Amino acid sequence: MARENFNDLQAFLAVARSRSFTRAAARLGVSPSALSHAMRGLEERLGIRLLTRTTRSVSPTEAGERLLRTVGPRFEEVEAEIAALNELRRKPAGTIRITAGDHSATTILWPKLAKVLSGYPDVKVEINAEGGLIDIAAQGYDAGVRLGEQVARDMISVRISPDIRFAVVGAKSYLAKHRPPETPQDLVAHSCINLRLPTYGGLWAWDFERNGRELKVRVDGQLTFNSIFQVRDAVIEGYGLAYIPEDLARPYLSKGQLVWVLEEWSPPWTGYHLYYPSRRQSSPAFALIVDALRHRER
Repeated sequence: MARENFNDLQAFLAVARSRSFTRAAARLGVSPSALSHAMRGLEERLGIRLLTRTTRSVSPTEAGERLLRTVGPRFEEVEAEIAALNELRRKPAGTIRITAGDHSATTILWPKLAKVLSGYPDVKVEINAEGGLIDIAAQGYDAGVRLGEQVARDMISVRISPDIRFAVVGAKSYLAKHRPPETPQDLVAHSCINLRLPTYGGLWAWDFERNGRELKVRVDGQLTFNSIFQVRDAVIEGYGLAYIPEDLARPYLSKGQLVWVLEEWSPPWTGYHLYYPSRRQSSPAFALIVDALRHRER
């Protein structure tokens, strides 16, 4: 059947149900005369009269009633399915893949996502916490998490945390046996607990800044981990000095288990940012995740 026949069938259903060309025309957004002309064309193509017309009313013939009973429900099913598809398009659903470090994944991503995901069972989130600086598009990720200074300029960046400080800390038991460093250069004489990054398999250099002077120090020690939480546990046990986010150290600093050294060399850094390609098309699910993670000043 030609496409125009489907359009005319929909028009017929509107006329047969409302029993008025005027009301049906208003519903369809056409003129009554154009609608009447379309009905005559449909009847001519089918070779049978579908509507009985009088000066005051219009009603389906026996053939029209049959067409209304058989075709009407099918058109309703099609309309309902199209409406369902439109609703699906608006409803958050799908899988969002994010790459992040273990610290941001544990302290930022999960606490925020846990508050919203229970209300959206069709949204799935995959978080890779290896922490490497990877090409998210090439690796099939929707977004990544980095400190603000590390986000490439061609990416859209959304802040998801406040500023962050890194602290050089040591256990009291370790510092009782070793003189605390007074400058970052003094770290070469200490046993330091290293963090190995997945990117290039390199060890994380410790960053310092004071009065506009920036330093990167490569340290050495007995232990190297690929998780900042293992680094924290080792420093608490007295295996050396560690360079960890302040929020991980703070509970143990307040209890006196750890001591912050070189604090004057530890300025705040721009916090974590969610980043993704500017060409990425935003889906309802992705928009939901971005909004849930967005940092809001209190």
